[in-house]
Amino acid sequence: MTHLDPLIEGYLEYKKDVNKVAFGTVKDIRGSLRRVTRQMQQLQPDVPLWKLSFEDYLRYVELEREAGASPSCINKYLVHARGLLEYVWRSGRADRNVLTGFHLKDAEKRTPPRSLSLEEARALIEACPHGTTEDRRDRTIVLLLYGCGLRTGELCGLSVQHVSTERHELTVLKAKGDKPRVVPVPDAVYTELLAYLHERGGKRGPLFRTRVKRCRLSIKDVGHVVRTAVQRAGLSNDITPKTLRHSFATHLMDRGVDLGVIASLMGHRSPQETGVYLHVLPSRMEHAVTTLDQGDAS
Repeated sequence: MTHLDPLIEGYLEYKKDVNKVAFGTVKDIRGSLRRVTRQMQQLQPDVPLWKLSFEDYLRYVELEREAGASPSCINKYLVHARGLLEYVWRSGRADRNVLTGFHLKDAEKRTPPRSLSLEEARALIEACPHGTTEDRRDRTIVLLLYGCGLRTGELCGLSVQHVSTERHELTVLKAKGDKPRVVPVPDAVYTELLAYLHERGGKRGPLFRTRVKRCRLSIKDVGHVVRTAVQRAGLSNDITPKTLRHSFATHLMDRGVDLGVIASLMGHRSPQETGVYLHVLPSRMEHAVTTLDQGDAS
């Protein structure tokens, strides 16, 4: 395993403690920086990422392409590296951030993830048992991904105290560096969430945790939960947690929900992510998610 420079470890601690970035997101950033560091060792051994030139990063992109990495993955690695370089530059330990303004144009043209049909969504949910506490946990995970449009890292970062039992809401903290946002939970999903909380017990700690060590579930763990549900439902193996998030937006759009409302529900940062970004009132957001309760897949 590639060991990270202490300065990178300091940056990750900064993201976690100061920026309050979700645990899963920090883990994702760590993985990206470990990969970039490992690949760069082939090009410029023993040179830290913040001392590399713009040309070095262009060579890095070609190296990733040769390794078969997709444009969207390469773009993610570059975004995370750019965040590190910005941190180092602002702390006075580098002359500039050579990745400022740089992005992979191919990644902007990536094909959107596919969306489930309502029949597929229904089959997926019906394939999730609720016999044990672990079963109930996994069923609730699938329902929150599809019924609330959460990112996997956001879901992993949830704690029990982020669930409002009075207003049927979730408080999602620092998703992708944004301000916390409140996400209404559809009634059908909330009923399952409440049942899981009752079986889980306790008033604090990670909302979703491992069975034995009771640690917070990782992004990899959530991916396994979704894959298991997909296999049980007999659906195609290209369905991922991101597919459920995309389905949430697509099904709301199909029902005529305003794009600005969808953007706010999903925590999008820019108009490019949904085509339109509008400020919406919480009451309109609550009204929007109730349309999912009216669908067959709820």
